[in-house]
Amino acid sequence: MLLEGNTANTVGSQTLDLHRTCTKASQIFSSPGESVILNKDAVKYGELIVLGYNGSLANGDKGRRRSRLALTKRLKANGVKPDVIHHISTPLVSKALSNKGHHSISYTLSRSHSVIVEYTHDASTDMFQIGRSTENMIDFVVTDTASGSGGSGGSAQSTISRYACRVICQRSPPYTARIYAAGFDSSRNIFLGERAAKWRTPDGLMDGLTTNGVLVMHPTGGFSEDSSPGVWREISVCGNVYALRESRSAQQRGKLVENETNILQDGSLIDLCGATLLWRTTEGLRRTPTLKQLEALRQEINAARPQCPVGFNTLVFPSLAQREVVEKKQPWVYSNCGHVHGYHDWGFRKEKGGLERECPMCRRVGPYVPLWLGCEAGLYLDAGRPTHAFCPCGHVCSERTVRYWSQILLPHGTHAFHAACPFCGTWLTGGHEQIKLIFQGPVD
Repeated sequence: MLLEGNTANTVGSQTLDLHRTCTKASQIFSSPGESVILNKDAVKYGELIVLGYNGSLANGDKGRRRSRLALTKRLKANGVKPDVIHHISTPLVSKALSNKGHHSISYTLSRSHSVIVEYTHDASTDMFQIGRSTENMIDFVVTDTASGSGGSGGSAQSTISRYACRVICQRSPPYTARIYAAGFDSSRNIFLGERAAKWRTPDGLMDGLTTNGVLVMHPTGGFSEDSSPGVWREISVCGNVYALRESRSAQQRGKLVENETNILQDGSLIDLCGATLLWRTTEGLRRTPTLKQLEALRQEINAARPQCPVGFNTLVFPSLAQREVVEKKQPWVYSNCGHVHGYHDWGFRKEKGGLERECPMCRRVGPYVPLWLGCEAGLYLDAGRPTHAFCPCGHVCSERTVRYWSQILLPHGTHAFHAACPFCGTWLTGGHEQIKLIFQGPVD
């Protein structure tokens, strides 16, 4: 039930049905030891996968800093919902309200006018917070993904917010998950200052955007063999959907998209301006190949004894656990034609700066890179044979998976969008985003 604010020095306090806009919010984590990661018997709402890490961080997944996190039903609900709205004319009163121990969202309209929305406990929802901060209230610590590095991320000038966003899940079937911009800080407050993009909604409530924004793209047709990319939208603090701003941090919001919602679907992408997350539902993950299936596909390729067409030596894809260090028998590919060879150190073209080589089979010139199997099963659309590779990085997976990710333009910086390999984050450039691999069979 909503109450009228009775705080001294308030102006125009009123009883408003906030549930129409801010339908769900949430409460902070009590400690990083909460069973979000380890409780295997709990109901799973879904999983968040950070693009660009191919299954794990370079230094390994540890605690809340990891490449993939399962969101599971908490032992005790920690959701909150809008309760009281205050119109404040005195900064001291505004500070006192935000420090009362209640969750709240503060909108500073001017030096003399703020609107504070207080929240109360909601027993029907669980909340999970995502951001760069390592404080206890953050469930999933996400740092900037360097293109192609697969490293631990993190930079002195990170563009990811410390309290980037929150995912709110219904505790009862169908376990709907919703995405909201911004997360509550250690004071249980979300603060939108004078310069933040914020506004009154037509029904008299407040809403706003974070500095660099939280963008979401829902695929058309779900995350399946028939999927196609959707349209990128921006999600507000209260979970409303807007067209993109002219630039990432512009103060003028985009147009409200009334026929779309903040409900996450299987395959939804969440961009935090520095890292992009993939949401997989529990049902969707059941259709995803397992690591055992990917290992079986690797062994099937190796059992066919592919050979280098020049050196006639047998090529072997390394184990899924092998990363970064190229093995002697590992296959390499000329990414402009797809011919697969063993490693050799000839064929450099000086006019290309020594960075490209001439394929001895077809004489086409282009990058020459080692092939790696994609290890993050959650990125696969199907369990098809690994016949295609991303260019120029050389990550190999099924044809449908390569074709789907090659079509998706991921946000980069304040204006740009680029297609990228989902396994390592390398931009797909040069007009050859993907290539079909051409293997030479054994000559017996």
